[in-house]
Amino acid sequence: MAADDDIPWWKRTTVYQIYPRSFADANGDGIGDLQGVIDRLDYLAELGVETLWLSPFYDSPQADFGYDIRDYFSVAPEYGTLADARRMIDEIHARGMKVVFDMVLNHTSDQHPWFLDSRSSKSSPKRDWYIWRDGRGRAGKRPPNNWRSMLGNNGWHRDEATGQWYWASFLSFQPDLNYRNPEVKQAMLEVVRHWLRQGVDGLRLDIFNAIFKDPSFSNNPFSLRLLPSAENPHGFFQRNVHTIDHPDTLDFARELRSAVDAFGDPPRFLVGEVFGDPTTLRRYCGAEADGLHLVFLFKTLRLRFAGSHVRALIDEIERAFPEPYTPTYVFGNHDRSRLLQRLAGHLPKAKLFAMLQLTVRGVPFIYYGEEIGMEHYEIPLVHGLDPVAVRHRHIPQWLARFMARAGMLLNRDECRSPMQWDDSVHAGFSGASVAPWLAVHPRSPETNVAVQRGDPESLLHCYQGLLALRRKCRALSAGTLTLLDELGLPGEVVSYRRGMNGATTEEATIFLNFGKRPVALRELPVRGTHLFSNRRSEVSRWNGSYGLRPYEGIVVFTESAQTALAGDGGRATARAAL
Repeated sequence: MAADDDIPWWKRTTVYQIYPRSFADANGDGIGDLQGVIDRLDYLAELGVETLWLSPFYDSPQADFGYDIRDYFSVAPEYGTLADARRMIDEIHARGMKVVFDMVLNHTSDQHPWFLDSRSSKSSPKRDWYIWRDGRGRAGKRPPNNWRSMLGNNGWHRDEATGQWYWASFLSFQPDLNYRNPEVKQAMLEVVRHWLRQGVDGLRLDIFNAIFKDPSFSNNPFSLRLLPSAENPHGFFQRNVHTIDHPDTLDFARELRSAVDAFGDPPRFLVGEVFGDPTTLRRYCGAEADGLHLVFLFKTLRLRFAGSHVRALIDEIERAFPEPYTPTYVFGNHDRSRLLQRLAGHLPKAKLFAMLQLTVRGVPFIYYGEEIGMEHYEIPLVHGLDPVAVRHRHIPQWLARFMARAGMLLNRDECRSPMQWDDSVHAGFSGASVAPWLAVHPRSPETNVAVQRGDPESLLHCYQGLLALRRKCRALSAGTLTLLDELGLPGEVVSYRRGMNGATTEEATIFLNFGKRPVALRELPVRGTHLFSNRRSEVSRWNGSYGLRPYEGIVVFTESAQTALAGDGGRATARAAL
């Protein structure tokens, strides 16, 4: 393991995702905005996260609430201005944090000037900037091939004026760019460079695995698989071999990495939204770790609350992403059911998952509100604003629930409800006079930042303590990971050691009890002193005699690691962090 100073910041950071439309409304129009983000930066600094990722706020018709970009160089007026964006970047940096912008490279809005020009005529200079094909059959009235979009419908859309079809990997108003046109590639690389020049520290890349399509336009082969998942993106009775994971996309990952690395110090980073098993996803990071810096490992979104499943997943990820690769751990985002929904509202389990996420090797991504246990808010499809929900309004609600449990959320409004700041009207998200763009969760009077700030047993305090501990302890933020399977522990207990070599060897040993029964650890050959527990109220009683209560996690540090935590010897600092 390299010295701490030699480890890039992005390998050690913690990321907090902000969905700007739902985070904080500063101007009272019911829609979250950039000034609202600025106003809440002190809270995020107090929480202890180190990097903020903002979902898109570029100029957009908002048909997909920002993921349909009309102008990559402007800000949608409901979110603010370019001056607001630049001030937000500066204010984030002033608090010692980094900022990541969402970047949609695969497609634009159908209202983007490029596409309006492209569809105006077959002879348009921009025609080849998008993927246009003649149809099959009489008068070309049938789609060019059998390719399906990521939502399962036909991904080809006929333009009656020109008689050709354009391809859209996601929704019909999001036409895919043609990266086989060198002008397109250079234009999009310039978009990336523009925002890095503005001081942005990294980019999250939307559906990156769909960038290149096979130039043969051959039919995708048949598959018996019905629904895709985060681990297996094939579905709707197709193997999407010609529309996702194309080798040319992997080559482009390396080209994009080179463009980003050219900015030098401080290093910038790229994290890709890609789908598949961990071994497949590592290909996007390059054979020599010269591709994307990080990729989302969405298998964690389906992780069962069971020791055997957690242990198996850590082992799989460690094998697929050994150094110099860095894994990611994510339990929620703007497209998936909230974590507490999957845990049936069980807060002690949420605390244990937080401890797993913030002590395992990798970069954790925390979705806004996860730190206070914001819950999924079921909204019937017929009332959904999400274009995916609108498209599926004919589906019975029971089937929508089933598909959500299978990992395919048909109404993404349900995980995007406004941030719950306090128990006032609209939970402090906006003023009392204007209703938010989405309804606030009815449990917001009990579940909000203000309430949990005053409760030392709260989930918020658990996150704060873990984030403080991770920042102070090099073994947790940058150390190696070794699963401890030789200790003879019950199957519901997961244990691993984090280690960091330097002038002294720092070690932290983590024990996580995923069972509902207590477990004795007193005879284990573990060096160090018990320093941290997610059960704060009784942390002092252990005094070096180890044990685990139901759903408890503890961290045991070596003396050298404790000394490195703070000048006071570490123990008091770590406890105060709770």
